[in-house]
Amino acid sequence: MDRFGTVIERQDQLESLIKEFGFLPFFKNGIEGFSIEEMTPPELLFGDDFENGPWQWKGPIIANWDSAYGKFFGKKAGYVSLEWLPDFMNWRRSQYPLRKEPTDAKHIHEVLVENESMLSKQLKVASGFSLSRKRSMVNPDDASETIVNKKNGMAFDALIAQLQMGTHVCIADFEYLISKKGEPYGWGVARYCTPEAMYPELFPIKDRVGERTPNQSRKRIIDHLQGLLPDVDKAKIEKLI
Repeated sequence: MDRFGTVIERQDQLESLIKEFGFLPFFKNGIEGFSIEEMTPPELLFGDDFENGPWQWKGPIIANWDSAYGKFFGKKAGYVSLEWLPDFMNWRRSQYPLRKEPTDAKHIHEVLVENESMLSKQLKVASGFSLSRKRSMVNPDDASETIVNKKNGMAFDALIAQLQMGTHVCIADFEYLISKKGEPYGWGVARYCTPEAMYPELFPIKDRVGERTPNQSRKRIIDHLQGLLPDVDKAKIEKLI
């Protein structure tokens, strides 16, 4: 049993925890024990039957429309319940305003908005990035030379993670490759979407948070988590949020 008194063995347990805490990172973070990874038996975390285990439950949980999923915590994945998402967006978007993001990040966002939702590979290509993660590539004008591949796959991954930290992008689903036998395999390809397209009922945000400023939303979130995690140092909660 983990320090928070639960062991995740079923999807409904995980969904209940997301609703209770409002915020739940998938992986280890600065708050010891406060992650799906630490609350789940190791043999179940990455279940290999596409039915059993938190890694396989991501898509079905997203599809239940009770929580958003994305790289929200230190550019690592986790859930935010829809109850708390408006305050979370109110705070995060003030810290990561789209207007201050790099030009390439804004272009990725524009392409995604235009298409509503796209698989990771589709979005990379449509935004002008290569699927290769290599930092250099063959010069198309001179095969004997290499040139810097500024729009490589790693650069895209960093930018899409930054957009998720700002709650400008979330993950709508995970789609699996299908084998010749008709069976799914692999880790699942993320389908990206904007919260505006995914959860239109939450917008405009101000209609949901009222007159709360971004800092007031931040305080509300921290007070909520402190009430649930009284033994956790406040600074660690602040860093997570």
